[in-house]
Amino acid sequence: MTIIPHNQRFLPHEVITRFYACKLYSQHNVSVAFVTRRYKISKASLMRWMKRFDGTKDSLVDTSHRPHSVHPNSHTPQEIQWINNYLRRNPIITMIELYGKLRIQRGYSRHPSSLFRFLRKQGYYKESLKPKKTYQPKPYDTPKMIGIKWQCDVKYVPKNCKASSLLGDQKFYQYTMIDEASRERFIYHYDEHSSYSSQDFVKRCLMYYGYRPKIIQTDNGFEFTHTTVTDREHPFDILLRQLNITHQLIRPRTPRHNGKVERSHRNDNKRFYRTLKFYSLNDLRLQAKRYLQRSNQTPMSTLGYFTPLETREKLIRQYNNHYTG
Repeated sequence: MTIIPHNQRFLPHEVITRFYACKLYSQHNVSVAFVTRRYKISKASLMRWMKRFDGTKDSLVDTSHRPHSVHPNSHTPQEIQWINNYLRRNPIITMIELYGKLRIQRGYSRHPSSLFRFLRKQGYYKESLKPKKTYQPKPYDTPKMIGIKWQCDVKYVPKNCKASSLLGDQKFYQYTMIDEASRERFIYHYDEHSSYSSQDFVKRCLMYYGYRPKIIQTDNGFEFTHTTVTDREHPFDILLRQLNITHQLIRPRTPRHNGKVERSHRNDNKRFYRTLKFYSLNDLRLQAKRYLQRSNQTPMSTLGYFTPLETREKLIRQYNNHYTG
């Protein structure tokens, strides 16, 4: 069994989170409250990291917590010799039997837990060490009805999809909105990445879906929210407030919290962009419109092998039957 080093077990925060929290606090002149709220950390942790932060990630890696001096209550050399002698003569002796011999024959007066901890540090009972905690995804409460929550994100259009006639530095972006309950999507392409495009996209989504959601969930990109402390309200937030829609931000640098729209982008790479070649923005939008129709009519295993459009109609019928029956 692999033994996990002491400085790699049960870290409360990843090094990347520490690095960007310290970087934001030291370079952008923001308040402690803003950093702690943004990265879900405590003030004490941020101040402790800042004392050793020198601009690199290595300075924030945990080192060994082993004390430099011997604890006054640790086992004495005489007691260690007694333990080693018994173990050398009888390697398969149990800890309880070993403790009994030490207490009766040698006057060993420590608690059995002390003997167990000493033996564990010496390499015995390795199987008792807990394995490293891995990330376990928590159950996600997916809405059961359309119009509860939408997930929104932006994707760069791959450069190799552009025709040679297009400018080399010109970039294109795919805005994507997905209804969590039905998985029905709407996509639209722009040649700029800005808050204006985000507002225009939301208006187009409302026209496409025909209903208004309660929540729109996005990442922390500058096209959706301010990345530094400011008294100004972001244009995207202004629009959603006027539409009576709640804007929900995910935790920074955790795209898995927007997993449905992120997964759909991976499908787009495989089903659409791998063979795409466009010659203008209008041409890209036209091809994307055709692809969107095919995408919303493709069965999904998460929907019981129904299509998003079929799921939408099914949810609407269930809603009508519930409130009219």
